[in-house]
This record gives sequence, C-alpha cells and structure tokens, in this order.
Amino acid sequence: MIKKSGLFLALFSALLLPALSQQISVYQLIREIPGAEVRAVTPDSMYKAAWEVMIPQPLDHKHKWKGHFMQRIWVSYLDSLQPVVFITEGYAAGRNYVSELARLTHANQIIVEHRYFGKSMPDKPDWRYLTIQQAAADHHYIYTLFKKVWPGKWISTGISKGGQTTMYFKYFYPEDADICVPYVGPLNFAVVDPRIFTFLDTVGSDSCRARIYSYQMRLLKERKKIFPLFEKYAEEMGYTWKRAGGDSAAYEYSVLEFPFAFWQWGLKCRDIPAADTSANALFDFFRKANIFDYFSDFGISFFEPFFYQAMTQLGYYGYRPSRYQGEIRHVRDTTFRFAAPRHVRLKYDSRIMPDVNNFLQEQGNHFIYIYGGTDTWSATAVRLHGAARAVEVFKPGGSHFTRIGNLPGYQRKMVLDTLNKWLGETK
Repeated sequence: MIKKSGLFLALFSALLLPALSQQISVYQLIREIPGAEVRAVTPDSMYKAAWEVMIPQPLDHKHKWKGHFMQRIWVSYLDSLQPVVFITEGYAAGRNYVSELARLTHANQIIVEHRYFGKSMPDKPDWRYLTIQQAAADHHYIYTLFKKVWPGKWISTGISKGGQTTMYFKYFYPEDADICVPYVGPLNFAVVDPRIFTFLDTVGSDSCRARIYSYQMRLLKERKKIFPLFEKYAEEMGYTWKRAGGDSAAYEYSVLEFPFAFWQWGLKCRDIPAADTSANALFDFFRKANIFDYFSDFGISFFEPFFYQAMTQLGYYGYRPSRYQGEIRHVRDTTFRFAAPRHVRLKYDSRIMPDVNNFLQEQGNHFIYIYGGTDTWSATAVRLHGAARAVEVFKPGGSHFTRIGNLPGYQRKMVLDTLNKWLGETK
C-alpha cells in the first residue's frame, strides 16, 4: 500500500507540476508587465485561476510620450496546450465571464475592455485617440504579451460592436489572431447608412410592417394619454433627458427608434397591441422594446464614447421624421450627433470602412460571421463575395441575440465543424 501510494503521488506530481508551472508563468508574466495592477478573482469552475489586470496603454501608440491610460483585462487560465479565446469588447467589461466560444473550444480566455469605456477611460480623455487604429494597437500589445505563454491558436471574437472590433483588429494586425468569430457585427459605410432604411422597408411581411407603423402612429396621436405614463416611468427609473432635448423629444426619439428595436431584439408581430388597446397596454409594449434608457442622460453618458466613434469612423443610422404625418415636432437631430461628446470636432472618415470591407473580402481568412436573419444590424452585415476563406451564417428569423448555441442544428454543425477544422490546421 505504501509503495502504491508513493507511486501514485509521484505520478500525480508529475502530471500536476507542468500545470502549476504554467499557471505560475502566466501570473509571473502579468506581474512583470511594467506598471500593471493585478487582482486575483474567483475563476469559473472550468478554469484554474483568473485575474483582473489593469495594463498601462499609450494614448497614442505612435507617440508614446503623449501619455498613458490604464486598460482593464480579465485573464482566465486553463492550460498551456489549449487555445485562447480573445474577446475584443466594444464597450466596458465590468465583469469576468466565460464566453460561448471558450466553453465550446475548452480555451483559455482574455477579455479586453475597450479604450475610453468603463475603467479604461483616461483621466482627461482626448477624443482624437479614440480610433479603431489605436484600439487595434491596444489589442496587438496584449496579444504579444500573452502569446509568450499561450503559443497555440488564438480565436478573436466579440459581439455587436465587439464583433466590429474583431474585424478591425484583424485588418490592422492580420498575423495575430488565427480564427475570428464576430457575432452580429455590422460594417457601416456612412454616418446614416441607407441600407438600414432599405431593410426596415422590406423586412418581414407587409402586414407586420404596417402594424408596426400603425402602432407608432397611435403612440404619437394618443400621446396625451400615453406621455404621462412615459413621464411616470422615467421618474421611477430616475431618467432625465437633457441631452436628447427634453422629455418630449426623448418620447419622439423612442417612437422613431421602435422599428429598429423591434427587429433587433426579436419582438413578435402578434404581440403588437391591437387598435382598441388601452393606453396602459400600449405603453407596456412600448416599454418592452428597451428603448428609453438609450436616450436618457445616463444612457447617453455611458455610450458617449461609442457615439463619438459612430460619428467619426464606425457609421450608424438615423431617422425619417417626415414619414409620420407631422407628428414628430420636438426632434431636431435625425442622426446621433447630439449624443456624441459636446464641443468636440466630429469629422467622419468615409474611406476607412470600405477599406476594411475590401480587406475582409479578399484577405479576411478564417472568419466565421454570425448574424440574425431579421436583426436590423444584418442590414449592414459583411456579405462575402471575395476570395477570402471565410463563412457567414444568417439564422432564419434570428435577432441580435443570435449565438452558435441557438442556431438551427445544420448551421450549428457547420460552424463547429469549421472551427474544429481550422483549429486542427497548422500554419
């Protein structure tokens, strides 16, 4: 019994030591990053260790003397032999979580908070340095650090704006990520991309679109009954509307936003209130579209860095008040310039996104683009037509919540087979 126990312990130690050694080397790497701040956090059950790390990043990667800011990342360690899922968040990353891809591929994981969001905001933000070029350089620096301890395959991914960020990272640093999986990530070509209007005019059935429009008109024509409910709800939630131009303007912006939100979040035509529905029922459905906080001062403050990017590089969408029979009386800006940082120059670069698209079409290899078929953001999806070795999936009837796990079986199998094939390839 003693001999067997000793042999068991020896074997156990032999198996355990490489894992412990790698865990220590990851931790040592983090600790040795100049100026880094490290905090151990409780890992998910699939991981052996996890850390929240604040890493110094240059405001301007080409001129590092202009100053630095601290960027938050979350690192989850599993094994040195497993791949890495590298999540390029488009916004704040206030918590550690395990992504769908990390579970599917049994991967280590790094979550990167986007510059100018959450804890990754410079003390005195100079908006000139909030660009896709600088953000991609942030990601490249983090990649080069951790590639030293995780030399295997890297899967870059993100959702929505994070999916966009995945595309930009590959565009500027094509040698870094081995596989890219952007979820529901649009590629817009204008501050107000007209493809959004075309989509909203054609998505679904004629009867459903007519019912949406009729519902919007009721919200406008019967505002004397419904607007007090809106004001009461705003008071309960603590919403204020100065940036949008006041509560009346915020109400009208919410009505204009409704068709976009309806298709984005997968609401159902059958649930739209009928013509004889009470004001309370009309408002209850309006509230389910999760629009109001978007136009609140709190919401605009949270998304302000994004709106700057949308108005200068990313592009976005707008509204058509003329379609509503003179009922839109308080909206003054049909784009989102009112939500961008004030007193800051907003000049849109119309060249960068077509350049990104051309790269993705011809050189964006090992991409898997995942979209919801009736998600409004599928209007500006990457539509493959070039030589790149990539695949795209549009879930029939899918919303902005479309993920690999909720794809129909045949699409899910295709995605997983493609992932496994590319993970098994050597460079």
